[in-house]
Amino acid sequence: MSTTKPSPPRHDPKVVIALRNFAMSMTVFNIFGYTILGFEQPWVWPFIALATAYSFEALLEIIGARAEGRAPRFMGNGMRGVMEFLYPAHITALAMNMLIYVNDQVWVMIFGVMVAVGAKWVLRAPVRGRLRHYMNPSNFGITVILLVFPWASIAPPYHFTEQFDAPVDWLVPAIILSAGTMLNAKLTGRTWLIFGWLSVYVAQAVFRGVLLDTSIPSSLIMMTGVAFVLYTNYMVTDPGTSPSAPAAQFAFGGGIAVIYGFFTGAGIAYGLFFATAVVCLIRGLYLWSLHFSNRAREQRAAHDAAMAAEAAEAAAANGRAGAGHPVPDTSVTDQPATDKKVVPA
Repeated sequence: MSTTKPSPPRHDPKVVIALRNFAMSMTVFNIFGYTILGFEQPWVWPFIALATAYSFEALLEIIGARAEGRAPRFMGNGMRGVMEFLYPAHITALAMNMLIYVNDQVWVMIFGVMVAVGAKWVLRAPVRGRLRHYMNPSNFGITVILLVFPWASIAPPYHFTEQFDAPVDWLVPAIILSAGTMLNAKLTGRTWLIFGWLSVYVAQAVFRGVLLDTSIPSSLIMMTGVAFVLYTNYMVTDPGTSPSAPAAQFAFGGGIAVIYGFFTGAGIAYGLFFATAVVCLIRGLYLWSLHFSNRAREQRAAHDAAMAAEAAEAAAANGRAGAGHPVPDTSVTDQPATDKKVVPA
């Protein structure tokens, strides 16, 4: 029977480099956002988000390590180990603060960060014998905020280029696109996922235009915005919650586009975040079903092997009996015969 280990090992070096570059990109983008781009959230909120994510991630790791009888993953490699452990929390915190807009209710942003970080410990599925989270953390945190607090919204797209006019405002998505493409092509290996997402997105825009008589150019022009480019290069390509095989990547990205088209056609706002959450959930259920299927197959194989061994042993016993070597019957104990003479008195 296969066993599922609850604690994943440390990331391999390639993934660590990808996480480091993601974290650096988020940091630089937030710095530029608050200085020259036009971010509208209070400048202290990124620090609140980081403090929340760091502390909650460390707390859950300590609890998980104690429950699983192991050392916390941030121990044993000095400051480098601590930084590598905090990369995902760093990315989640800055992405949440950058992409969600909750007016002046900072506690809602804190709630979303805690949901995003905590989901990694709850929404997990077996992958190669170990439990790994399957729900995109930042996207899930934003989705929960939008569902629980209907008055909240995503950050307005204009705040990424609010301080610029044409043609300079085209440089921002161009730079993000170039940096993100290099990062995904060289480190995350999610090029097929991006191709599936973009190609099916175009197809669903045309399909909605023909079927629902919506404006096809309006649907396609969204692809030139900073928010769309950020999502394509830095959210949907999360290596921890997306498949690795090229065909599975294409299906994952294309599936998000299909469900997004359904939500948008049904008049549901923020369909991009809801579609990502739905596809991640489908992938998680598929991983669990695959795990139970493999375990049932292994149990059947073990049962068949045991039955075959028992049949072979019985056949060997019958063979010995047929060769003139009777098999002793141990069910009845032979008693030695005793002749007693009755002596008349």
